[in-house]
Amino acid sequence: MKAIDAKDFFSSTGIEDPSSLYAKMRSIAPVCQIGEMRAFFVGTHAAVEEAVKRHEDFSANLNAMLVCGDDEKPYVLDLKALGATNNVIATADEPDHAVQRKLMLPPLKQSRIAELEPELRAFARERVAAFVKNGGGDICPALSESLPSYVVMKLLGLEGDTALEAIRRWAMMGGDFLAGRLNEVQMNAVFVESAALMEYLANWFDTLQARKSAKRGDSLTARLVDGVEEGLITREQAIGILIILFGAAGESTASLLGSAVRLLVEDDGLQDKLRANPELIPNFIEEVVRLETPFKFHYRFVNHDTQLCGTPLKAGDVLLLGWASANRDPAVWEDADMLKLDRKLPERHFGFGYGIHFCIGAPLARLEVRVALEELLAGTQRIAPDPGYPYAFAPSVFVRRMQHLHLRVA
Repeated sequence: MKAIDAKDFFSSTGIEDPSSLYAKMRSIAPVCQIGEMRAFFVGTHAAVEEAVKRHEDFSANLNAMLVCGDDEKPYVLDLKALGATNNVIATADEPDHAVQRKLMLPPLKQSRIAELEPELRAFARERVAAFVKNGGGDICPALSESLPSYVVMKLLGLEGDTALEAIRRWAMMGGDFLAGRLNEVQMNAVFVESAALMEYLANWFDTLQARKSAKRGDSLTARLVDGVEEGLITREQAIGILIILFGAAGESTASLLGSAVRLLVEDDGLQDKLRANPELIPNFIEEVVRLETPFKFHYRFVNHDTQLCGTPLKAGDVLLLGWASANRDPAVWEDADMLKLDRKLPERHFGFGYGIHFCIGAPLARLEVRVALEELLAGTQRIAPDPGYPYAFAPSVFVRRMQHLHLRVA
């Protein structure tokens, strides 16, 4: 069976320039084995689409993940054995997934999202003004991470004196857990922070539940409290959903916005075009989602012996559904590695997932990024990389996020 060297998958080159790695894996096979591990990267658009639809064969439960420690020896870490699973929403199978998704829909419906725009725009405008006043700086904490973190606070109805900076730190932590490049010390630090987040959210959940129903508000947390009291989900599941939302609503959108800004500063002509034609910003966002997919893949687990696109699979094997790879598949996309504002059928990308687990917050993410880019472009004449600070990507095989992006503005 043809395979890629597992070390290539975890290399700094593979993390900073994953598109070249994915092209290599697609050329080997639609379903490419990673080293000698029973782990397979699903890299073509057709293979990913097929795998997503086969719910009986492939479970969304996150029972294991790929890890490469300081010894540079990749392996499959059994999360189930560690008691570190949290199988809700994106990692839940049916029927639990459908119940949980239905509970979450009302706070995320289009009309509710539209009501958030004025507040999000005011926040973004204030952040951009401060950024410009300072002559630039690191756009990641200044805007691309702070805006989604603010949205997390609004979405969950969080109250009290918890600083936005703490929310931002927790919201960016989800990718750390799945980064695949953490050593034992770093992994323990993630577990400590995760425990602190769990305690914070559990306290907030209990605070809200202690209130009378009419005084809980209409936040997503309130919906989950209702779901527990109605017997639809457990308290443990509700808190697990809140934890997942920190990463799903925080880090994924921060990744998308950071990538969008990076592509803008690399192309003055593109900046000028979008400033002159802001109606093209939604088209630009779709291309960024396709080219710089925030979550590069999601895991699936093989329920029983089967095959996918001719590759034999055994029960317990690990699949990585390569959204980012499928989004650059030349069998689907003409000039797949190019950004085209007039791209035909942009909705075919898997940047927000696909199928029953399609990102429930995709409309909100699109709104956040559109508002942020509109305010950034309107509030500046030119944004450019600061040559004194090189780009820094989060060291993760899972998430495509700018960790630092220092800019100069005019």
